[in-house]
Amino acid sequence: MAVEIERKFLLKNDSFKSESFKTSYIKQGFLNSNKNRVVRVRLIDKSGYLTVKGISNEEGLTRFEWEKKISKKDAESLLKLCEKGVIEKYRHFIKKGKHTFEVDEFLGDNIGLVIAEIELSEENEDFDKPKWLGKEVTGIIKYYNSELSKNSFKNWT
Repeated sequence: MAVEIERKFLLKNDSFKSESFKTSYIKQGFLNSNKNRVVRVRLIDKSGYLTVKGISNEEGLTRFEWEKKISKKDAESLLKLCEKGVIEKYRHFIKKGKHTFEVDEFLGDNIGLVIAEIELSEENEDFDKPKWLGKEVTGIIKYYNSELSKNSFKNWT
């Protein structure tokens, strides 16, 4: 069990790609997308993961998170049981100072949406802000993957 402290940002441009030291393909679905207890299944490259997340605090910065590695075969089987709206994306990893940004470049019905996330060890922790980092969207529910699976970016007005 752990508490996740995370901030999310939109991006100004795609110059982050030249700074990426690793890129992974992610496919994920939700066994439960209730905001009080999200249960997610993920395939990251060739590994599977089962994750449970609790409700965020008022600012959207922190929430309970539990994750367990599972086999690729189990993840593929569980993805077949998921709610409608599987998310697919490329995740780019960019090191800035002592932190690593994870930049999600969404595919499918969410193509065109790119979000950077940074995990912190405390809510008010300082971090280096790259030039490509745009508007902060931490705590804005429509940017949560569980919401994007139900109301994809292509449907936003």
